[in-house]
Amino acid sequence: MSHITVLINGRTYRMACDDGEEERLASLAERFDAAISELRDAFGEIGDQRLTVMAGIKVSDALAEAERRIVALNAEVESLKESRDALLQHQHEREGAIADRVGGVAQQIDAFAKSLNTSVRTDHDE
Repeated sequence: MSHITVLINGRTYRMACDDGEEERLASLAERFDAAISELRDAFGEIGDQRLTVMAGIKVSDALAEAERRIVALNAEVESLKESRDALLQHQHEREGAIADRVGGVAQQIDAFAKSLNTSVRTDHDE
C-alpha cells in the first residue's frame, strides 16, 4: 500500500492507494481541485464545505453524462454489429446465387461446346 499527499482547495491530504496507482490518484485529485477552483471563480468564497459539495455534484454529473454516453455508444456498436452481420449474410447469399448462376452458365457453355463439336464433326464427315 502506497501513500501520497494531494492538494485540494488549498489543503493537503495524505491518501492511501494501491501500489502503482499514485499517479492516477494524484491526477484525480488535481481534477477535483480544478473543479473547486472553477466554482470558486464563478461564485466567490461561499465556504469550503459548500464548494466541495458543489464540486462533488459537478463531478458526479460529468460521470453520469459519461456513463449515459457509454450506454448509448454501446447500443450503437451493437446496432452496427447487427447491421454488419446482416450485410455479411446478404453478401454470402448473393455470392452463393452468383456462383450458382455462373455454374449454370458454365454448363450451358459446355453443352453448347459439345453440340458445336458434334455439329462440326457431322459436317466434316459429310
